[in-house]
Amino acid sequence: MAEQAQFAELAHQLSAVGAVKRDLGRILPQDCSAGSAAVLTLLGRHGDMRMSNLSELLAVDMSVTSRHAAHLAERGWILRSPDPADKRSRILHLTPEGQAMLADLHRRSTELLAERLGDWTDADVGRLVGLLTRLRASFGDCRTVAHRPPPPPESPPPVAHRPPQPPPPVREGERMQATETTRTPAQAT
Repeated sequence: MAEQAQFAELAHQLSAVGAVKRDLGRILPQDCSAGSAAVLTLLGRHGDMRMSNLSELLAVDMSVTSRHAAHLAERGWILRSPDPADKRSRILHLTPEGQAMLADLHRRSTELLAERLGDWTDADVGRLVGLLTRLRASFGDCRTVAHRPPPPPESPPPVAHRPPQPPPPVREGERMQATETTRTPAQAT
């Protein structure tokens, strides 16, 4: 297992990922916010879904998801249709226009990454993709999960019970030493 200092450095480096996200946000079309792009990406990856499922995947409140969905529907990128199983709920679908916008978003982000990582080897990019995939898997699918407490420290193995052993025999010259060393300070005076 990695050492605490390595986890601290990892936390520091992950906080710096914000700069990468900001650059990716700058290349979005003016009418497509990062939240809208996230919704399109999730619908592209997972297919049609209920608003509640989308809200869970985004890890945001349902009101935030509703605003994103309304924005995307106004632009014709998604359709919100009643859920046949529950008429109070809505199912979100990508439209052909939404699929075209999603393809444009992928193209833009791919071009930016190719530009910024142009001096990286294919092996370096592949290693980063593999490690980020593994990191994401370690955290689950972004749904809210209960915090897993750290495992309890390992207790030492139980000591086998031994019956008391008689003290070793004391020879005559040693007996005097033993009694002298067992005197209390009051006895010594």
